[in-house]
Amino acid sequence: MTEENLTGTAAPVVPEPWRRNVALFLTGQTVSLFGSMIVQFAVMWYVTLETRSGLAVALFVIAAFAPQGVVSIFGGVLADRINRRRLVMAADAGIAAATLMLALLMLNGITDLWLILLAVGIRSLGAGVQTPTVQAMIPQIVPPDQLMRVNGVFQTIQSIMGLAAPAAAAAIYALAGIVPVFFLDVVTAVIGIGFLALVRVPTLTRVSQAATSYRQDLVEGMRCIWSRGIVRWLVGVFAIMFLLTGAPGSITPLLVARSFGSETWMLAVLQIAFSVGMMLGGVLVATILAKRSRIGLILFATYGLAIFITLLGFAPNLWVFYGFMFTLGLLVPLFSTPFMTLIQETVEPGQHGRVFSYVAIVMALGTPVGMAVFGPLADIISIESLLITTGAVGVVVMTIAIMLPSGRAALAAARAPNPASDDNGTPKDPESGPEEPVAGSGGSAITR
Repeated sequence: MTEENLTGTAAPVVPEPWRRNVALFLTGQTVSLFGSMIVQFAVMWYVTLETRSGLAVALFVIAAFAPQGVVSIFGGVLADRINRRRLVMAADAGIAAATLMLALLMLNGITDLWLILLAVGIRSLGAGVQTPTVQAMIPQIVPPDQLMRVNGVFQTIQSIMGLAAPAAAAAIYALAGIVPVFFLDVVTAVIGIGFLALVRVPTLTRVSQAATSYRQDLVEGMRCIWSRGIVRWLVGVFAIMFLLTGAPGSITPLLVARSFGSETWMLAVLQIAFSVGMMLGGVLVATILAKRSRIGLILFATYGLAIFITLLGFAPNLWVFYGFMFTLGLLVPLFSTPFMTLIQETVEPGQHGRVFSYVAIVMALGTPVGMAVFGPLADIISIESLLITTGAVGVVVMTIAIMLPSGRAALAAARAPNPASDDNGTPKDPESGPEEPVAGSGGSAITR
């Protein structure tokens, strides 16, 4: 069955029963995410505790995120060309295969750091395909008026996993070492693939008779971002926040190990405090804040994140440090959920994969680019000084971003919900009139 051409703000036809689809999707992603997060924490702690080197931690972060940023360029294009469900399943299977290979090698006594980093890099390649595809798939299975709530629920689930995963990783790592963690990830990946196989996801197909090239698709994705003032500004702010706060946040375990103690429970509680905050923030966005101004929440969260990154550098003891990390976690969903929802609502479905590929690139490259600077610096100057400086710079840069024309337009949309918002409370882009198909795309349609 082919639906009408999807351009502008037209919404995809969501297959029924959508609640069953969403439940299966969230369950499968939760199980898969749980295994992946356990591996990420365990390997990060392994590198941190075994080396106590800022350079080694920086190499881990680069291996974990840089390949994802590179392959996301192509992953988003693939998400707009082929069935997104199958693409996520294939990526999950590839990640599991790389993890299984690493486990078998380490069982045979091969534990070189370069090998671990190589496996982490391969896992990152799979995530580069999986991340933009999952974000592009959500609007296909969720009704438009439920997007903010479902995104909030997804964020909450991710936060709960962030709470459970470090505890599970610490327990398994302490009792049995790092290898069993890898086998657990393989099992959870298989379960996640099984659940996703049961989800009904419409396949987007091009209406155009002539297929476009990958290069054309990438150009169209960038043009789609650049032609919408709010989307352009949001992606810019997203990049700033990842560059200025993501990298310093990644060296907080190293700060704890150097300044407060090197016991595993200290690193676990650090992540638990952050994840409890994220969980509560996700609940707030899915309930009380679901109808609040998207951009208003984003502005509040960006300033809050920069301020509390600065405060981390002034923490007088470990428990105050945990408190600041909890608040940072609370603010993350107030930024990420409305950000993702605005992109999903503003961009036509046929462009979601390509646009989210650029978002994934920012997510993947922002932290390693920052860590390439902050990691070596952490071996020269105190991490506290790095946190204070970068947080303060974040406040200044964010203020400048708001003063730009696109920033003023975003503020105007947040302050004037009528008529600047639609009936669902979504800010409209003051710079754009009725949207038209991106030149050369030929539009898109949904076939079941």
